[in-house]
Amino acid sequence: MTTPSSTTASDGAPLAALRSAGLRDARAGATGREIAQQPAMWRQVAADLAARRDAVQGFLEPLLALRDLRIVLTGAGTSAFAGELLAPALTARLRRRVDAVATTDIVSNPREAFAEDVPTLLVSFARSGDSPESVAATLLADQSLRVVHHLIVTCNPDGELARVHGDAERSLVLLMPPETNDEGFAMTSSFTSMVLATWLALTAGDGADLVDRVADAGAGLLRERADAVAELAARRYRRIVYLGSGPLAALARESALKVLELSAGSVISYFDSSLGFRHGPKSVIDGESLAIVYLSNDPYTRQYDEDIAAELRQQMSDEHVLVVDARPGAGVGREWTVPGLEDAPDVLVALPFLLVAQLFALDTSLALGLTPDSPSPSGQVNRVVKGVTVHPYDGR
Repeated sequence: MTTPSSTTASDGAPLAALRSAGLRDARAGATGREIAQQPAMWRQVAADLAARRDAVQGFLEPLLALRDLRIVLTGAGTSAFAGELLAPALTARLRRRVDAVATTDIVSNPREAFAEDVPTLLVSFARSGDSPESVAATLLADQSLRVVHHLIVTCNPDGELARVHGDAERSLVLLMPPETNDEGFAMTSSFTSMVLATWLALTAGDGADLVDRVADAGAGLLRERADAVAELAARRYRRIVYLGSGPLAALARESALKVLELSAGSVISYFDSSLGFRHGPKSVIDGESLAIVYLSNDPYTRQYDEDIAAELRQQMSDEHVLVVDARPGAGVGREWTVPGLEDAPDVLVALPFLLVAQLFALDTSLALGLTPDSPSPSGQVNRVVKGVTVHPYDGR
């Protein structure tokens, strides 16, 4: 198993090799390490899936052969956004219905979440597997549906979700590398590893040949853009807007959450789709705002991303609009190109793209004098959610 301490320089580690002050800062602690380890973790995830290919496909292939199968991707917070990122990409790739429904919506409203009693594969994402809603969502699915199978994607073998489903007849547990059970408050390597593992599992390894390029792109970004991200965070923008289309709209949502979490809410963050932003939400932009636009690799879709970036460039000036792209030459504002992924689907391009947002959130936290591993001194929010009461459900 590759560990952060043994990661090669091409994967952006050891941490001392990284130039970013944020990643070197002692206060960055686990969060800095977990951001930097991701390219190595992606390679490990692909290797682990390849080693379990027969078991994984033996579980999934009979289900995917069902014409009326519904796939539901679920989790809470960042884990829910993993489902939102994957759902449109899996719908296109599998040519079947794939829905992203947060566990928080399932637990609070199971009758609507499972209104259709059709064969269902519930894919549950969980870093720890100990959040109150995690197991409750799977139990409610069992209670509401006649035929349901569970794919558990988690980073914690000792979590309640993994324990409950470890030996269950209709369940398969996919464990991520142990290093991805992030110790930091914000989910970083856990998120990207679970996304990659699920894509590879449900598509029977489609894109496995791209994983090395994705990891190389991420490592290159860590080496070459870390200083620039730290300089951007040092400007102390009060409002950050992330935009994207398709799967990258969910990436924008996760990006906005990262800076909100690690700044303890002192930086206002917003996300939207590139087309949706004009319909009122653009009012959030003011003189202390930064807009970050993720450009799709899809030739048709990226036109709308380029349009909003060009419009914001005119309204905010070039220096306050950052375009993150896998294809050089968009010509809209400041552009950071992540090379080597021009032919990759957006769901995989999203992994190195997210490193920009994670680094920015980390450096913003440090610039505010906070400790990224525990940015909320009051304990108002916690690494594993507390205070949730799961009420009894009497079924239909």
